[in-house]
Amino acid sequence: MSDDNGTPDTTAGSTGPRPEPLRFFGTTWVEHDKGYTPRRVGVAVGSLAAAVASCLVLRFAYQGLQIADIGAFVTVLVVVMFAVCSALAFRHTWDGFTRRPDPDRQASLRGLLAIGFIGSLLAYFFRSLTEAPGEKLHREEYEAALDRHRRRTSRRTGNPTRKRRRSGRRPGTE
Repeated sequence: MSDDNGTPDTTAGSTGPRPEPLRFFGTTWVEHDKGYTPRRVGVAVGSLAAAVASCLVLRFAYQGLQIADIGAFVTVLVVVMFAVCSALAFRHTWDGFTRRPDPDRQASLRGLLAIGFIGSLLAYFFRSLTEAPGEKLHREEYEAALDRHRRRTSRRTGNPTRKRRRSGRRPGTE
């Protein structure tokens, strides 16, 4: 695997770097073919439906807190926690579409992202309205890998051993 973007390194006889597949899209994001548009619509509808269903589940949890009569402070604390975690998860997910996240930071934020899952779902929804989530990042990396491959495989014309010397004297003559 390439360290830059996760695309497999090219081997002898291959045609070049291969695009990295995206979740739900595979490699259809490269040419926008093979059902790319219906997949984008499906991701948008699915992520929005999941976010709405999640909000309903959180509503039932909130009602459970009210029935338990645990007090206004704890209720407000839980609501604020979900709101803040959702906002942070939205921002983290949104930033992950434009640059590779740091694995150590990703691991340390795992709990926060789990609590703020609604924010991640909404980020997926809004990004899928314009492109496949993560497409811009993968496209930039793929085009850079293609450019490197083209420069590496471009051939010079002529035989370099028959290169003429530019000096006025020929080798072996005095």
